[in-house]
Amino acid sequence: MSMKKILLAFGVLAVAPTSLVADEINIHVTGIETHRGGVLTVMVFGQNGFPKKHAMALRTKTVPADKAEMDFSFTINRDHVAVKIHHDEDGNNKVTKNWTGIYPAEGLGFSNKQRVTFTGPPSYRKSKLVGADLIKPVKIKMRYGKKKKQ
Repeated sequence: MSMKKILLAFGVLAVAPTSLVADEINIHVTGIETHRGGVLTVMVFGQNGFPKKHAMALRTKTVPADKAEMDFSFTINRDHVAVKIHHDEDGNNKVTKNWTGIYPAEGLGFSNKQRVTFTGPPSYRKSKLVGADLIKPVKIKMRYGKKKKQ
């Protein structure tokens, strides 16, 4: 191989990205319980603030929770993110807890099929989407707890 070809190949490798960075993420949400009313807030996070600090989300969209399935698109320039969806039934911008004061009464959905457990909310490490996960539509099913007794 000529020196020119070797240098050209090296130059291409030097500028090639080391990881896949997505320009857009598409999210398909299912299992929305529309009879509960309220709004659906979809949040795309970097590692900071996930999943509790909603104000730290990189991108956020809030829409009426009036369809059982919805699609969302976000412009991003990241090689890894995690998604949280909150069905805010009472409009207080907080995840309302059930009678235990620990588990959510409102609907939640997370990337990679993560869920709230007795140990707490899902971690960023387990929820994050990387590389090819960001190219294909991300499918998230909403999960609901029981409402707090009044």
